[in-house]
Amino acid sequence: MATTKLDYYEVLGVQKTADGDTIKKAYRKLAMQFHPDKNPGNKEAEEKFKQCAEAYEILSNSDKREKYDRFGHAAFQQGGGPGFHDVDDVFANFSDIFGDLFGGGGRQRQRRNNGPARGADLRYICEIELKDVITGLERDIEFDTEENCSECEGSGAEKGSSADTCPSCRGAGQVISQQGFFSVATTCPTCHGSGKIIKNPCKKCHGKGRTRVHRKIQVKVPAGVDTGTQLRVSGEGEGGHRGGPAGDLYVEIRVKDHDVFERHGLDLLGQLEVSYLQALLGAEIEVKTLDGDETITVPAGTNANERIRLKDKGVPSLRGGGRGSIYFDIQVDVPKKLSKDEEKLLREIAEAKGEKVLPPKKGFFK
Repeated sequence: MATTKLDYYEVLGVQKTADGDTIKKAYRKLAMQFHPDKNPGNKEAEEKFKQCAEAYEILSNSDKREKYDRFGHAAFQQGGGPGFHDVDDVFANFSDIFGDLFGGGGRQRQRRNNGPARGADLRYICEIELKDVITGLERDIEFDTEENCSECEGSGAEKGSSADTCPSCRGAGQVISQQGFFSVATTCPTCHGSGKIIKNPCKKCHGKGRTRVHRKIQVKVPAGVDTGTQLRVSGEGEGGHRGGPAGDLYVEIRVKDHDVFERHGLDLLGQLEVSYLQALLGAEIEVKTLDGDETITVPAGTNANERIRLKDKGVPSLRGGGRGSIYFDIQVDVPKKLSKDEEKLLREIAEAKGEKVLPPKKGFFK
């Protein structure tokens, strides 16, 4: 059975009209209430702590909040929404909040960061053609990233040996010094914040525990995407640290400009040039669309800049529900020169309709 997500405004206990300061104050209050260091071993408090962070991430960002207000949680089904694997993700994303509340997280937080940690999320820009938006496509993408060294499995120590706990900070990664009434925490100068000392470093990674790798994966781009659409590929980001999970890969779409059509949401806008006779008498004209050739009817008496619609030949909706239309703005081609026969016929028509026109001039049409 699918889990129903709670309303973000209800999670933070604020009105939908709340301003940014009100949202931040509400989040700070709840973050302090459910902070893991205040509720050790309490899974329910930890879950609420992550829920509050998820709500704050969306409502504190004006663009994400606007999308959420319009489409709800469905706005982030294709990526770009919140996603915290553990509480360390929350601390990493909102260090400014917790720096105020807990002095940068405190010694206990630093010690936690020496354990397994999730890899960073990666972003990849993927350019596609407008025609690919109609059908969707599968695209191979390649990129470089880091992951745990395969030789030492991320420990940084040569096989058969292990890293020792730093004697200076006892694994905390920080040392505390007293300055009057204040306790000041600084990065341990012996282990440089890692909490470990490696006496026999791995030859492959030189003790770093990380190696650079080249990745190639296939990404499915669904029909209906637009420039700015983010596709989340779970677990394909940077490899985790010290046995932690990998980050995610966010593929950001860029749709190239088309030489015929402009995109306006689900609709496409193009121009169709017709002769003055076709505009007057009407015509059936073959036009090119992103699906192939189509026949469009130009009604008799069509004026310049009138718009003709070709239904269901536009862009498909990313969320389903049909396609938009193609609109053609009519451009009427009026010739600057006429043959003698054409001029004669047109002057006869003008005379029959009682239209006042300029008299013929020698060499004007020739």
